[in-house]
Amino acid sequence: MIIGIGSDLCDIRRIAQTLGRHGERFTHRVFTDGERARCDGRAARAEGYARRFAAKEACAKALGTGLSAGVFWRDMEVVNLPSGQPTLRLTGGAAARLATLIPQGHEARLHVSLTDDAPMAQAFVIIEALPVTVTG
Repeated sequence: MIIGIGSDLCDIRRIAQTLGRHGERFTHRVFTDGERARCDGRAARAEGYARRFAAKEACAKALGTGLSAGVFWRDMEVVNLPSGQPTLRLTGGAAARLATLIPQGHEARLHVSLTDDAPMAQAFVIIEALPVTVTG
């Protein structure tokens, strides 16, 4: 069952300006070490940060809290599965909020779609609760 849906658009130019103006102060406040390593190692640095920023906003919307109620930027980390597919790793307040949304006997699966077409980056997040399957 679907527990939450969030989407967000982010202007890549705004992220580029913020990177130019605030640099590491911005990236260290909003992004995890892993996200910074991934974005800083690319030629399209602002685009990478913009996609992840949009994903964090979309995730906060899917959680139903926005960036409040103990949910902070770095509680939501965009990571990639071995296949390259993006997903989110939640910690802290975001993980705690997610736990309150998932019915007993279910586990969460977060679906993430990221894209950009200058000057915009876009993200969709769907939180799904799946029944826990017992194998044995």
